[in-house]
Amino acid sequence: MDTKSFPAGPSENAVLITRVADRQWHALDDDLVVGRGHAEHRPDGRLFVSIDAWHDAAFDRLAEAMRAELPAPLYTVVDEADAELTAGWRRAGFTIRRREWEYVVPTDPRVTGLGAVLPPPGVTIVPAGQADETLLRAVDRAIRDEVEAAVGWQSMPAEVVPRPRGDTIVDPSKYAVAAAPDRYLGLIRVVRAKRPRIGLIAVRAGEQRRGIARALLAHALETLHRSGSPAAWAEVDESNRAASALFEGTGARPASSNLELVR
Repeated sequence: MDTKSFPAGPSENAVLITRVADRQWHALDDDLVVGRGHAEHRPDGRLFVSIDAWHDAAFDRLAEAMRAELPAPLYTVVDEADAELTAGWRRAGFTIRRREWEYVVPTDPRVTGLGAVLPPPGVTIVPAGQADETLLRAVDRAIRDEVEAAVGWQSMPAEVVPRPRGDTIVDPSKYAVAAAPDRYLGLIRVVRAKRPRIGLIAVRAGEQRRGIARALLAHALETLHRSGSPAAWAEVDESNRAASALFEGTGARPASSNLELVR
């Protein structure tokens, strides 16, 4: 356990920073825990940090200790509405890397207007849990490689579910796919935890602008509607105009926004 003391202001008590475990820190004020810091690697390999502190002094000293002990670059995600937390990370030298909108997406076909949407000729939608795992992994890998070669996979919504190293399919049963006779052309992943979340919708580069993404979304939303879910949630990078247009075309509206910051 490592302990470091940082000088406090003239009207403040000294805040003691203690590393209590691997990538975990506490801020102590007269032996009272007044802040906690944590760092973890996301599935994409990037190191994300978080701090929960009672006051600015504890936040700043935790941030200083974590910066000193962790390799750069460091990332964090904050609710854009939380101006105080954003300001704390800005004081620590973090800058805004990107903005991600969280959409609330209706599922009722009478609201979305997707009730009559069908995939293009020669393409069928294979429901979640019925996809061939080998073909599913092949289309996922192909799409990831295409995105990485273009805008970079880090522009996609954050993936926070742990998975084995090198495995990009967390749970094959969560994916519905658009299928041609010999291969899969696109996929959509819906995770149902506290609320249904559309974690990914993507189509091979050579098959885009054919209505495949819209057909996948129509299928997923109708499935959720039949199961009793009135809405789903989805995160979209602010720069992804096509994805924003796809969701807004269903009547979806942004409910909040997150900022990804980097140092």
